[in-house]
Amino acid sequence: MVVKETDLLVRAQRPLVTETRDLVLKHRLPLERYMADHPEFVNQLTPCPCDSIAPPIVKTMVGAGQKAGIGPMGAVAGTVAEYVGKDLLGYSTDVIVENGGDLFIKTDFPLTVAILAGASPLSGKIGVCVHSEQSPVGVCTSSGTVGHSLSFGRADAAVAISESAAVADAAATAIGNVVSNKAAISDAMDFGGSIQGVSGVVVVVKDKMGIWGDVELVRLG
Repeated sequence: MVVKETDLLVRAQRPLVTETRDLVLKHRLPLERYMADHPEFVNQLTPCPCDSIAPPIVKTMVGAGQKAGIGPMGAVAGTVAEYVGKDLLGYSTDVIVENGGDLFIKTDFPLTVAILAGASPLSGKIGVCVHSEQSPVGVCTSSGTVGHSLSFGRADAAVAISESAAVADAAATAIGNVVSNKAAISDAMDFGGSIQGVSGVVVVVKDKMGIWGDVELVRLG
């Protein structure tokens, strides 16, 4: 499902194409209007204060950015996935929404999320197991070597897990920003663990990996 810059992959108990498109528009439009009225919001790289009259989706992005110490746009993909996913639960008890590598998950069955880490030899070889009792949950990934998203680090994959996909997205972005090389993995673990709402972290840099928190890794292939 592609609506402007939003490109979602949705898994539910039945096809929900029309419902998903309508929900993307429902949540994008107030965000677009706010961005048009506050152009500084788009390029803000540090936490910004909460605007009491901002739309709920904007407040969620701002709050997630404040927790992770980054600007609100660092949480946009996870926030959209979370807002659309929660609304889709009105049509399906099992919902998975993927938005540019950021996932909102609510299922009654265990699920393994593969970690794709570019040229790393670990890419596609490991995954994170998400159990039904953990959901709804956000599993989000940032990379300094793959894709077009802004990252100031060199992590092949920085994965964050949280009850909130918005927080997971902001955290993954912030964690990825501090990983300049393999030696920085330990510091990234400490930093990720300090972010409120983050329950697990995985960082991959080339052939090295760090893990923190409530993470169950699964060997793939």
